[in-house]
Amino acid sequence: MNETQAREEICRTGRSLFERGYVHATAGNISVRLDDGFLITPTDACLGFLDPARLARVDAKGQQTSGDRASKTIALHTRIYTAARKFDADTACVIHTHSTHCVALTLNNPGDELLAALTPYFVMKVGHVPVIPYHRPGAPEAAEQVAQAIERFGTAGTPVRAVMLTRLGPNVWHDTPAAAMAVLEELEETARLQMLAGPAKPAPLNADQIDELRRTFGARW
Repeated sequence: MNETQAREEICRTGRSLFERGYVHATAGNISVRLDDGFLITPTDACLGFLDPARLARVDAKGQQTSGDRASKTIALHTRIYTAARKFDADTACVIHTHSTHCVALTLNNPGDELLAALTPYFVMKVGHVPVIPYHRPGAPEAAEQVAQAIERFGTAGTPVRAVMLTRLGPNVWHDTPAAAMAVLEELEETARLQMLAGPAKPAPLNADQIDELRRTFGARW
């Protein structure tokens, strides 16, 4: 995917997420890793109305070279790329949203992981989602803890494609904007199922069922 295609894909993905209610107002951001830097949505931009020509371009050293002012989360995104590419070299897109059901699950003592292995597609397409304690938006401490979580799970043989920032929202990543969007959708829909289940926590898939998904589909759990 060249830079022109990346710009178009960021805008298409943002519009799709906005129109279907996965993002709202000016919340959320999308970035793509280029050979010599990054593209990222501008600060306070609505993902439903992005202009390809106005996306922020940042060089490999983190200095902005063109476009509207880059989202303050560029530092977090670059840490994610560095950490995640150790375990999946094709990682090239990061999406952050404030998805309602994911955030709701963090309001009351969410634990170390956002969700149990509730559905086969969550296990196959998303995998473990470590929860990062609350820090203000853009806080360097959050970026450090995200990188540590990616390293911890990857080293243990269960690479992650998502982390959950308490009271803020998920960050997900994959090789393209479309693939990262699919991870985000599966994560938010699984969080919605958990909320719909109410106080009684549904039983997760058991170890044999998860192992079958690993053997059959290469599940990341």
